[in-house]
Amino acid sequence: MAGTPRGGPAEGAGGADEVRGEQPKNVRVVLLALMIAMMLAMLDNMIIGTAMPTIVGELGGLAHLSWVVTAYTLATAASTPLWGKIGDMYGRKGSFLSSIVIFLIGSALSGMAQDMGQLIGFRAIQGLGAGGLMVGVMAIIGDLIPPRERGKYQGMMAGVMALAMIGGPLVGGTITDHWGWRWAFYINLPLGAVALVAVTAVLHLPKKRSQARIDYLGAALLTVGITAIVLVTTWGGTEYAWSSARIMELIAIGVAALVGFVFWQTRAAEPIVPLHIFRSRNFTLMSLIGFIVGFVMFGATLFLPLYQQAVQGASATNSGLLLLPMLGAMLVTSMVAGRVTTSTGRYKIFPVVGSVLMTGGLFLLSLMDTGTTRFTSGLYMAVVGLGMGCLMQITMLVAQNSVEMKDMGVASSSTTLFRTLGSSFGVAIMGALFNNKVQDAMAERAGGLGSDVTAKSAQLDASSLAKLPVALREAYQHAVSEGTHAAFLLGAVVAVLALVAAVFVKEVPLKGAGPAPAAPAGPSDGTAPDAAPDSSEATPGAGDPAPGADTGAGDPAERAPAGKGV
Repeated sequence: MAGTPRGGPAEGAGGADEVRGEQPKNVRVVLLALMIAMMLAMLDNMIIGTAMPTIVGELGGLAHLSWVVTAYTLATAASTPLWGKIGDMYGRKGSFLSSIVIFLIGSALSGMAQDMGQLIGFRAIQGLGAGGLMVGVMAIIGDLIPPRERGKYQGMMAGVMALAMIGGPLVGGTITDHWGWRWAFYINLPLGAVALVAVTAVLHLPKKRSQARIDYLGAALLTVGITAIVLVTTWGGTEYAWSSARIMELIAIGVAALVGFVFWQTRAAEPIVPLHIFRSRNFTLMSLIGFIVGFVMFGATLFLPLYQQAVQGASATNSGLLLLPMLGAMLVTSMVAGRVTTSTGRYKIFPVVGSVLMTGGLFLLSLMDTGTTRFTSGLYMAVVGLGMGCLMQITMLVAQNSVEMKDMGVASSSTTLFRTLGSSFGVAIMGALFNNKVQDAMAERAGGLGSDVTAKSAQLDASSLAKLPVALREAYQHAVSEGTHAAFLLGAVVAVLALVAAVFVKEVPLKGAGPAPAAPAGPSDGTAPDAAPDSSEATPGAGDPAPGADTGAGDPAERAPAGKGV
């Protein structure tokens, strides 16, 4: 691969010398900029959630409150595959910088919004940029760092995600209380500017020029399909009954659009999501595991604070700290898994062990009742966090290692999209089950009065809960315990599917050198010879195989067929 000439679009990503144009001294600066960009995308919803009561108090529009989050989520999910494909076709750096600029424009406009309608529209612009931030970070790491070295850096990114989930509510509350809610959006501007300047100055990737046009029809069909799915999972059981005509219409539209999308991708000259990437068993299995991780993680982050506030009497003010055992364990395990993968080149053990821990932890959480102590629930959360830490970034690493370099963007965006869709389904399905259990338990324990209390929503805020008579409050605590039992038990059942998928993962050797100096022959695990002992320090482009290219190991099913998609 080292001798591959720099070609046009027909060569796709080309050789390693074409891809890794980064100077050694700049790699860490670029990674810092990428972590800031990741922090922007992850922090935003966490901060805004805390600021929402104040925003509604000033702008009004309580009836449209959910759209502030939904518009952002829809735009992010719908734009994710498109950003990945644009990066593959026209170059990663330009698409990533564009996504940062769009995100910052959306942030500035959201901070200046004068009514709820404007805020919803500007949040959609923010979401368009956010879709490119997540994909861009992962794909650029894939361009710069060979898979053997990539684990430790993606572990760092998982750590950033965990820190954002812990610190977001605290930061949001502090900013809103001291500076006003508009600064919950404006705070993105200086951080984004630093990332923008750093990426512009020190990231050097080759420009690409594709003669093919963007698959606009495929993008439109995928956008309609994803939008319909997210709306079904957002509105089902809340705004509309699951059996209502509106939900049925959205399901029909979503299915028709996605079937049309798959059909068109087999004929498009430059498909948004090249279907040949799913011929790799590992890629398909990692997409499934990513979906399940999203399903479980966002369901857990929704119901754990609710349980601790309603049943254990914890304060909602420090809601981010309630998840510290889970997120802290996830952070540590992600970084350890990345380091071990870099040192050994082995990774299959992590999806298997992670799935076991995640399933066991969710089952333990389902055992919580009104007598469970905070220490006990914290231990259960830590088990779940250990499992998710083994899975979070390994899924992205293996997915990227399963495709050719020219498909790095669509591989990253597809994996991210599956995780996003998993989170939408997790919140919707676990939420519907939780609400039904709570309402049934309240009706059983408190009769018609209990049903009236939870008629509009099974989730009561702290002020509403404090106003309830003691008997009703106790009934509600028991009902929440039953609801979380059902939700986490469902999560454990779904997590078993991740374990089944992990068992069938084939451990194809990762490209790139380990931490020890490279020997003339390849590493002992049978990977191809590699010129750079450490991709974060050695001069890139010295003959390394392109990450994600044909490994020369394993069966043909594990190597994406060449000549497709570009």
